[in-house]
Amino acid sequence: MLYGIIISLITLIAILLIVVVLLQPGQKEGLTGGLAAGMAGGAAMGARRTADLLSKTTTILATLFLALSVLANFAIDRGGSGQSTIQQQGVPGLQQEQPGEMNDFTAPSQSQPAIPQQDDPDEEN
Repeated sequence: MLYGIIISLITLIAILLIVVVLLQPGQKEGLTGGLAAGMAGGAAMGARRTADLLSKTTTILATLFLALSVLANFAIDRGGSGQSTIQQQGVPGLQQEQPGEMNDFTAPSQSQPAIPQQDDPDEEN
């Protein structure tokens, strides 16, 4: 539930961030160059004020985006398992060794050898 809310906020902030970045002025373009000059003769909102507002808005939105992304990592429901999906699937038939359990390397292997055994020609039946 919390994770879904955080992801929704991240999506909304990402869209707003895209809009604010696209509104920022380039080479005498953008909101400060084209639109602000035509609005009320340029007196209501000067070019410098618009650039400062867009810059501060970008900083705030980017900070919120980063903080919510980190928070979303901690809000993920892990399902109570301490293992990853790969560890949960595993290879069928293999048992996981328990911590503290020692392997007996002197015991014979229970798997078939990779190279087939050949009869020794010197041996008699």
